[in-house]
Amino acid sequence: MLRIAVPNKGSLSEIAAEMLTEAGYSGRRDSRKLVHTDAKNGVEFFYLRPRDIATYVGSGALDVGITGRDLLLDSGSEATEIAELDFADSTFRFAAPAGGEIREIADLAGRRVATSYSKLVDDFLRARGVEATLVQLDGAVESAVQLGVADAVADVVSTGATLRAAGLEIFGPVILESTAILIGGANQHEGIARLLRRLRGVLVARKYVIMDYDLPVDQLEAASAVAGGIESPTVSPLRDERWVAVRVMVRADEANDVMDRLYDLGAKAILVTAIHAARL
Repeated sequence: MLRIAVPNKGSLSEIAAEMLTEAGYSGRRDSRKLVHTDAKNGVEFFYLRPRDIATYVGSGALDVGITGRDLLLDSGSEATEIAELDFADSTFRFAAPAGGEIREIADLAGRRVATSYSKLVDDFLRARGVEATLVQLDGAVESAVQLGVADAVADVVSTGATLRAAGLEIFGPVILESTAILIGGANQHEGIARLLRRLRGVLVARKYVIMDYDLPVDQLEAASAVAGGIESPTVSPLRDERWVAVRVMVRADEANDVMDRLYDLGAKAILVTAIHAARL
């Protein structure tokens, strides 16, 4: 069986479980359950702390896992990234007291930096020739400066509001752009390719919709330029030879704009349908 590590809690957990369900796998019904077997699909799920997943996969104890790129790089594991899963995006930045002495990366030399990702931050600083003392914290690192534990912090940033509320301002380059990823280790299980195809199918289904419409034949080339599909639109004749029926895949975030442009070309009965699964 293919052994898959899945986050058991946190921001990664719920969406990872949803993706696997949409990919056709069964999941645990009891949140306290740590192992679930899906015999029909030949997989076994292990529900673990997100921070531990890279270690288990890298050691070969499990075949693949879903975790964050930040957690993989911070773990020091030999696991490698297989594919992005397009959720749980985050940005890591440095921050220090607003208007203070620390305004660029070089100013961190000899300073204390609080973070929950010591290896990730240490690797970043060393690559730039900066040696700092890292203060490992499990969370809420923005309070470290105010409490006198650190001179600066390295943390996840979305709007920066939390850091500003603590009297801190962002400086320096981005440390890392992270997202949820599928990771693998030395184990080359035959089920990995199937899992990857299914997960990619979910991503396609979430990003695209099916668009059907009727169109005058003489506008077909213009309509194909507006919405060309993955390969090309599917075109079917209608009883009225002056018209054709067209079906095409369109990015969901562009659907309304495409509908407007097709309507301007004379398209009628434009319908949009969600995609529940896909293989490209």
